[in-house]
Amino acid sequence: MSQRDEIDDSQAPLIEHLAELRTRLIHAVAGFIVGMVICFTVATPIFNFLTNPLCAVLADRGQNCDLIFISPQEGFFVAVKVSLLGGLMISFPYIALQMWRFVAPGLYRSEKGAFLPFLVASPFMFFLGAAFAFYVVTPLAYDFFLGFQQFGAEGEAVPGAGVGEGLSVVFQGSAQEYLNLTIKFIVAFGLCFQLPVLLTLMGKAGLVSSRGLADMRKYAVVGILVLAALVTPPDVITQVILFVVVYGLYEISIQLVKRVERKRVEQLREEGILGEDEDLWDDLDDDEPEDDQR
Repeated sequence: MSQRDEIDDSQAPLIEHLAELRTRLIHAVAGFIVGMVICFTVATPIFNFLTNPLCAVLADRGQNCDLIFISPQEGFFVAVKVSLLGGLMISFPYIALQMWRFVAPGLYRSEKGAFLPFLVASPFMFFLGAAFAFYVVTPLAYDFFLGFQQFGAEGEAVPGAGVGEGLSVVFQGSAQEYLNLTIKFIVAFGLCFQLPVLLTLMGKAGLVSSRGLADMRKYAVVGILVLAALVTPPDVITQVILFVVVYGLYEISIQLVKRVERKRVEQLREEGILGEDEDLWDDLDDDEPEDDQR
């Protein structure tokens, strides 16, 4: 066989993989478009559902839940954004299935069994984070923001305050601005809830360890504080909630990685690679005094 034939044979699997990837991408995009079209036809009920946190806060203050369009095209863009968010959520299981069908043929049976739970846990954790943001964080944030809309002479909210009775500012929100902020909350918390899935998967691959994650706690605290400041509005309540939640997920991730490591040690002991009294970190502990002496 000539060198040209060997090169052509090595290119054939790559072309097959690229063709398979193209097929899966086409299916994923088609699924997303179908979900987007479905959500576009019911964009108004979806938007009304998304306004429930704001409407509940306004109702407690004796106000009507009236959002307005401040430009002619705003209604169309609100419907498009609602369709994008809803289409992504309802089509995500199908998109994940296409990803799995592309990756699965290249995995061993044991690797499939190890990877599949993470594929199932990822959308579950995202929806859990999105629900937490929508039902817990968003009402608290809007209650905080709307607390500044009206002030009387004594600093109390006065729904009917006149010109001579103090500053009176009534909330008339933009539908697009409200939707942007709500989507920001949902996406931010949904992604943050992926932290245990990501770190546990990295721990299973040997990229991180429970000891390393524990040693990085002080850096993690700083990073989470920066994250909370970037992805949430400038109010203390939502920033504190996001910090507490993400740091709690970080601690949970350490425990999950420890569990993965214990299972790995048990497997290595069954295979005779490790002794009964040995651990994954024994070699590292033995090397530490030598490093200190140097």
